[in-house]
Parts: sequence; C-alpha cells; structure tokens
Amino acid sequence: MSEEKKVRGPASYFPSIEKTYGFPVSHWFGLLKSQKTLKHMEMVAWLKNEHKMGHGHANALVGYFRSQEQV
Repeated sequence: MSEEKKVRGPASYFPSIEKTYGFPVSHWFGLLKSQKTLKHMEMVAWLKNEHKMGHGHANALVGYFRSQEQV
C-alpha cells in the first residue's frame, strides 16, 4: 500500500481556492506579482477588497507566494 503525502500548509487551500474563485492559483500569483511592494497583510487586504476573497484563502495565497518569491 502506498502512502499518499497529505498536502499541508498554504498549498492545502489551493483546490478550494480554484473551485471557489474559478481561476488557477497561477492566476492569483500573477496578480500578486503586481503588488510585490506591499507587506503581507496589505497583500491579503488587497485580495479581499479588490477580488472579494475570504481571509483564509487570501492569506494562504500570499503566504505561499511570498515564500516562493522571497519578497
């Protein structure tokens, strides 16, 4: 029996984000690139205000994005 690794951390939100908002996470990362000068919570607020995203989803995207981009 092969053990499937369970996705943890911010990436665990990705399937729900894609289903809820109808775009792949790469779409959101592309948008976040234009906001790279903002601080973490400012980016979260931007997603919430401009794209009506829930806090948990926005925070997960920003957390993952920033960890990959090393902003």
